[in-house]
Amino acid sequence: MANKMFFVSFVVIIASLHRTHGVEYSVTNRAATTPGGIRFTNEIGDEYSRQTLISATDFIWQIFQQTSETDRKNVPQVSLIIETMDGVAYTSNNEIHVSEGYIGGYSGDVKTEITGVLYHEMTHVWQWDGRGPNQTPVPGGLIEGIADFVRLKANYAPSHWVQPGQGDRWDQGYDVTARFLDYCDSVRSGFVAELNKKSRNGYSDNYFVDLTGKTVDQLWSDYKAKYNSN
Repeated sequence: MANKMFFVSFVVIIASLHRTHGVEYSVTNRAATTPGGIRFTNEIGDEYSRQTLISATDFIWQIFQQTSETDRKNVPQVSLIIETMDGVAYTSNNEIHVSEGYIGGYSGDVKTEITGVLYHEMTHVWQWDGRGPNQTPVPGGLIEGIADFVRLKANYAPSHWVQPGQGDRWDQGYDVTARFLDYCDSVRSGFVAELNKKSRNGYSDNYFVDLTGKTVDQLWSDYKAKYNSN
């Protein structure tokens, strides 16, 4: 019986690992007996989550126009971990941590919601943040805005997000900045891809001028005026 259980466990571990385009993806449910962990298993599942990580990676590479390995970060493995923690999710050292409490307490379509969360968090894995030696890091609000921009372009923006034109500052982060970046992308096609590429070697607000001919404050004013006029 012990040998049989070991074999089953071994198969489960192997089944939860997948390597594609040089990246290994793993899914671990550390909260399998909690309400959120059980809901994850029943309504989302390891295989769907792993396939979402793969699909999100491919989508992000397209959004960032990273057609070759030299354009991208060297990431050999990405791990998704469901666990008991505060908040919704965070990414650190190519590990995506998602709260079982958030999964368990979400009142809507949890599978679609977590798919959107994974697109956001996978963006953090792949985006350049300008945090190398002697570099100026990308502002946190812009980091989160780019991640939500990817979620927006993947059609996983939830209904509670702000509408275009709303928000107080361009670098407010998350949905506010994502909507603004979507406007910038309409001003110059591929804007976010170019901005991310430039951020590989550090960040400057002047990148907005380089790419559009306008300062970020001018772009924000134009953005607000466009939607206020409507």
